[in-house]
Amino acid sequence: MLNIPTQSFPAPRSQQRVAASGQSRRNKVDLKPGHSLMDWIRFSKSGKDLTGLRGRLIEVTQEEMQKHNTREDCWTCIRGMVYNVSPYMDYHPGGEEELMKAAGIDGTDLFDQVHRWVNYESMLKECLVGRMATTVIKASIPSSPQTSFAPPMSMAAPTKKDSWPRYDWFQTEATVHLVVYAERKIPSSGCTIVDLEAGVLRLEVLLGKMSYMIHLRLADEVEGNVAVHNAFQVGKIQVSIRKQAKGKWSSLGQPLEVHNTFLRKKDRALHYRDCVLVSKTEVNHNTHMFRLQLPRGTVMHVPVGKHVYLKALVQDTEVVRPYTPVDQNLTAASQESELYLMIKVYPDGVFTPHLNSLHVGDCVSVSGPEGTFSLRPLCDVTYLYLLAAGTGFTPMARLIQLALQDGDTIRKTTLLFLNRREEDILWRCDLDELAARHERFQVEYVLSNPCESWTGRKGRLDESMLQDVLNRPDGSKCCVCVCGPNAFTELCIGLLKQQGFSEEELHAFQG
Repeated sequence: MLNIPTQSFPAPRSQQRVAASGQSRRNKVDLKPGHSLMDWIRFSKSGKDLTGLRGRLIEVTQEEMQKHNTREDCWTCIRGMVYNVSPYMDYHPGGEEELMKAAGIDGTDLFDQVHRWVNYESMLKECLVGRMATTVIKASIPSSPQTSFAPPMSMAAPTKKDSWPRYDWFQTEATVHLVVYAERKIPSSGCTIVDLEAGVLRLEVLLGKMSYMIHLRLADEVEGNVAVHNAFQVGKIQVSIRKQAKGKWSSLGQPLEVHNTFLRKKDRALHYRDCVLVSKTEVNHNTHMFRLQLPRGTVMHVPVGKHVYLKALVQDTEVVRPYTPVDQNLTAASQESELYLMIKVYPDGVFTPHLNSLHVGDCVSVSGPEGTFSLRPLCDVTYLYLLAAGTGFTPMARLIQLALQDGDTIRKTTLLFLNRREEDILWRCDLDELAARHERFQVEYVLSNPCESWTGRKGRLDESMLQDVLNRPDGSKCCVCVCGPNAFTELCIGLLKQQGFSEEELHAFQG
């Protein structure tokens, strides 16, 4: 519901957020001039009364809540707190219609469905009416069809305790070892996130749409380094830490608030760690590669197709944006202690100018991996087609590497890469070199505003262009991934369906 563009992939339709193909959780609208996010921040801090209550906070009954259900007088409730969102209507990227879905009722479920990561408390603090006195009517969430790449709707936590993961620990004089038994096979793409800071161990194991958490204040002081060993087939994860002083511990430590819990991933609060900016290098005239170093006590691998959120305070407002990590280049994998983020800097943007102003040695808050993308359906695909526009290339970069290195069944991977001008093409030399060395990879560039010397494809995506590029040999199994701005993604999906591609063959990284 509240589509406030401040926080932790992509906003729901950003280039890195994964959604069912052709399914739009929200629609962006063209905002009036002077109604950007920065304009909202300035307006909300102008001192104007945005609640109509002259600074008073009230307790809101259900009956009172239901009275405020018009565009000019729209209240909604999120997690027990009531906000007057009428002043925000013209600033909302999803438009008035999206906000009005929760007019006079509880919008928590709708809000969580779209972007639970948004810091609405910060964005709407000047619109706070008060606290709900009773439970209110909740907005209903429409069901949506799933694609093969999108997991089924959230599953509840297992009812049988023996189906939960479990943990144990053992020690030597110098080390302590924590072992998690997942009670199932675990993905080799990376499912364990460990953060060790100031004696507190936070270990999260991602199992499909579920999250198992170990959260402890350790019994004694330890060194900062952590080692993680996985036995994928048997579902065993071992975390090893060195003690600062030799000796036997009587216990592993003190359990903290979410210790030994098994929840749906979407119900788990995002956890951020401060990463250090190691370098910033130019990719092209408006895009940079930000190389971030994870903290010493953090072990985290971001699987292919997943994204992370970056968080920062901009003009006293917490702003979060999603980005899909890439590798250092198309031929070399990155170190697991580092993240490489290819980010286009928008001079009039909210977040990227702040990010671009950081110096080497500065810190930025980074979340763990997010997203529902699964590689399982690629196991028997023979032809993989990637349609990208602009920075929609970022989720495709690692998919290309994976298809060439590990995709034994994939006979051909084709990237159709659309940009405005030749100088906008990201990693062009790397892509050309990869295509020259691998018969199984092909790249075609399309420019909508080319120079006179350009000899490649020109114009905008249309049906004939897709027919030229996307071949479907008899007996083949195809998969098409799309990423770019909203209009591009929606056009692609529509054209692909017209050409006979099914929902199961399509996947949209929403942008």
